[in-house]
Amino acid sequence: MFVNASLCMFPSVIDPQRFRDVMSSFPSGVVILTAFGEDGQPRGLTVSAFCAVSMTPPLALACIDKTSNTLPAVQLTGGFTANILAAGREELARRMATKLTSKFEAVTWRRPSSPIGGPIFENDTSAYAVCALKDTIEAGDHWILIGLVTEGDHRESTKPMIYSRRLYDAIEPGP
Repeated sequence: MFVNASLCMFPSVIDPQRFRDVMSSFPSGVVILTAFGEDGQPRGLTVSAFCAVSMTPPLALACIDKTSNTLPAVQLTGGFTANILAAGREELARRMATKLTSKFEAVTWRRPSSPIGGPIFENDTSAYAVCALKDTIEAGDHWILIGLVTEGDHRESTKPMIYSRRLYDAIEPGP
């Protein structure tokens, strides 16, 4: 059962810096969301909010800031590629988190088989998922993008990168 939050009285909200500290304690994967702009050039940004939503149909979601330079490309093409970064690719994650226009220089990528996705990074990922934009939900200063996964692959031998408390690390296999 869901509670309608608008019916509840909230005395106050958490301080923004404390909220950031709390949320940064939750480890997440590191994903570079990509799409092609109106000029045919690649766009991309680093996100930590990406997860599976449903197996049938295969749905994934990503959260993207409303001011992102990549958002218009996602809207234009009707899709995106989620590049799940491999461990050791911190420099790429940091570069893609900027507003620089030269982010894709010296990065090896290829086009997906469908026109809806963005660049797939060849040497920097542990996995990728190409998604057709199925729905968007406005949530504060972000959009939640829900995508139907149409293409994807993973590299079993490549460890994914995680991000927690503003530090990058690798997922280590269990015993």
